[in-house]
Amino acid sequence: MKGNIFTDNAAVSEMVDYSIILSIIVLATGIIVVAGVPMLEDMQEVQHTENIRQSFEVMAMNMNKVVFGNAPSQSVELKMYGGALSVAGDNYISIDLQVWNSSAGSTEMQSAVGYEVKNIENSYHDTIVSYENTGVWAKYEEGEAVMVSEPRFTFANDVMVIPVALIGGSYSISGSGLSRVTADSGSKKVYKYENVSMMNASITSDYFEAWGRYLNESLQMQIVMEDSNNRTINCSKSYPTNIDVYVIYSPMKVTID
Repeated sequence: MKGNIFTDNAAVSEMVDYSIILSIIVLATGIIVVAGVPMLEDMQEVQHTENIRQSFEVMAMNMNKVVFGNAPSQSVELKMYGGALSVAGDNYISIDLQVWNSSAGSTEMQSAVGYEVKNIENSYHDTIVSYENTGVWAKYEEGEAVMVSEPRFTFANDVMVIPVALIGGSYSISGSGLSRVTADSGSKKVYKYENVSMMNASITSDYFEAWGRYLNESLQMQIVMEDSNNRTINCSKSYPTNIDVYVIYSPMKVTID
């Protein structure tokens, strides 16, 4: 005679095993939902941020062709991930040079650069990546600004070249998908300053800390003042052998669509 399913020990054991397995599956699913999904979202956000950073490095190489006159126009496609892409900024760059005046027989300070500088920036969650004055910069939540790729200042054989990329426009779009950034060259001017014995640079920018590190480490300029309230860094350097300085004034009209 067969045992009753409700009193048979084997059947009861199977039901208990099934309940335990089901509980484990439910618990594991809950853990994945509670912990796994946010982790995957964080990983995706990190990957999107990295893609934006890399795309801005590519964009900088193309924009700099316009700055230095190697191309009259450049257009770059950027992928957006739900953030905002815009021409923005109320930043400022000022450079004063101590130049020898042969007529007066003494040195004098001359203002070589004094311009408002806009940037092209992508704001995604708590990260902002920007193309500003030939370099790429990033600022993360609760962190200092960092340099992603160097601006195109050069110093060799006692010759300094300083580009000033003046971006014009006030475009802004947001959302996901592909966008296009186009830069058209304006009328360039090159100014030469001879027998320069000292250079003072003042930069007001959201990335002033990174600018300061760049000027200090790459151009050996001493940081003489850092004003976090006004987002400003001041650097200076004296040259034992007088140098020549070329300032490239390069306006660009930028559109975003």
